Amino acid sequence: MVGFFAILFGSVVYVFVLIGSFVGICAVFSLHALLRQRIIRRFVRSMRNQFQSLQVRSVHFLEETRMHRPLCSSRVPPAALQQVRALLRTAEQLQAHGKEEEAERALIQALTLQPKMPNVQEQLAKLYLLTSRDQKAEAMYRELLYQSDDPVHYAALGLAEYRQGKYRESCLSYQEALKRDSKNPERVAALGRACVAAQCFTEAIPYLEKATLACSRDTELLNLLAECYMRTGEEEKAEEAYRRIHRVEPYNEEVKEKLLSLARA
Repeated sequence: MVGFFAILFGSVVYVFVLIGSFVGICAVFSLHALLRQRIIRRFVRSMRNQFQSLQVRSVHFLEETRMHRPLCSSRVPPAALQQVRALLRTAEQLQAHGKEEEAERALIQALTLQPKMPNVQEQLAKLYLLTSRDQKAEAMYRELLYQSDDPVHYAALGLAEYRQGKYRESCLSYQEALKRDSKNPERVAALGRACVAAQCFTEAIPYLEKATLACSRDTELLNLLAECYMRTGEEEKAEEAYRRIHRVEPYNEEVKEKLLSLARA
């Protein structure tokens, strides 16, 4: 009987061990599956985030580096370029012989073939300025300044504006020319004249003072300087400016009268 119970007890223990082992194995496999699934989900989520981040960066990069295709090629066909050069030489020869109208037609024909040739535009702008067609000269020099930063073009634009009575605009153009060519006394004098014409007498004085130091015998500039001094109430400086004119032009009766008038005051 004791042996029977021992066998029964052993069988029960074996069954429990077997069941426990099975449960344990199932638990291990389940845990492994769960962990594996979690790892896979984390991996997939990580890949998705990286892909989205890369996509955002790619879009940003493409937006910043977008290239715009030009509307037309900047290259000039050799045949057209030779024809433009021939027309430019013809225009120069015609202008040298005083045939401005024919020179203008040749230059316009050259621009018809190639509208953005700066040397042709510059030649036509000069022609307009020399023949006192200041409105056309102004338009042409403004067009040139879209392509260049040449102080000569700013100065020529200032002259075209000055002749049309656009004195304040002329001051601005001459200022731009002076910024780019500050050591040229002609730029200083031109700006001083434009300021006087615009009745900006206080602003004109430093430019005219500098210009008259460089051109001490230029009586036209000295007269403008003296006028500015008179307009701003600086009579002593005006008298000194008239004395400088008198030393250059001792027989100038108008200057003598102004000196006498200042002496009486």
